[in-house]
Amino acid sequence: MTVKKSPGKKNARRFMTYVSYDVDKRRPLKGLTSALPKTGGRGNKGRISTRHIGGRHKRLYREIDFKRDKFNVPAKVVSIEYDPNRSAYIAQLNYVDGEKRYILAPNELKKGDTLVSGDKVEVAVGNTMPLEKIPVGTIVHNIELTPGKGGQIARSAGTNATLMSRDSGFAHLKMPSGEIRKIPIKSKATMGVVSKADLKNITLGKAGRSRHMGIRPTVRGLAMSPADHPHGGGEGKSGIGMSSPKSPWGKRTLGKKTRKKNKFSNKYIVQVRKRK
Repeated sequence: MTVKKSPGKKNARRFMTYVSYDVDKRRPLKGLTSALPKTGGRGNKGRISTRHIGGRHKRLYREIDFKRDKFNVPAKVVSIEYDPNRSAYIAQLNYVDGEKRYILAPNELKKGDTLVSGDKVEVAVGNTMPLEKIPVGTIVHNIELTPGKGGQIARSAGTNATLMSRDSGFAHLKMPSGEIRKIPIKSKATMGVVSKADLKNITLGKAGRSRHMGIRPTVRGLAMSPADHPHGGGEGKSGIGMSSPKSPWGKRTLGKKTRKKNKFSNKYIVQVRKRK
């Protein structure tokens, strides 16, 4: 998997790069897909709750098995496919009992490999075990915060966490952010690093590529009028005209801490994330 440069025969593609990977170009399984309606960033009241969203290409949502709860049933990797809904690749598993599922594809996973989930399985890329059974020092992804709920941590391209130690019913994991957090040892995790780690190195190359992904343009507040944004107005490039930047609704931003001081999960943080 490497980053390749576009041939650049047109001006719009001159600086475009993409990740080259041996994925299977095939239609997703009909039984494991569902419609993904466009929201335009609007919530259930029809109001924009998330800005700069809209106009993306049509997609089908692939149902991903984050729980990996089919214990001690071997599955064969049939294909590694592109998923437009996430940054990582996905892998299609065919279990020996006939069931088919999609999972997040770890790095170094190949077609023909056999994966299994359970309490006592081989420590190999793609296999899933509870944290109490995984050797200390193992790199894992798709980690459950609550046993049986399904993986919630380290699911995007190139991410992983390291199992540091175990103590008093909790495993200490070093997160992608550098934070060390306690997680119940009954929670499951999958061995390996999530695929497509080179995604962070690509260059979109043209504005249209963002529009295909559903990302609309972001206008600077400085370019707006005072009626539309606190940073607007003034003659020429006069700056924002205030001591600290503000959001479009006049709230302080950039540096304001938004995490609750008494958040219930603070007790599970052993070491805070690294600060630059």
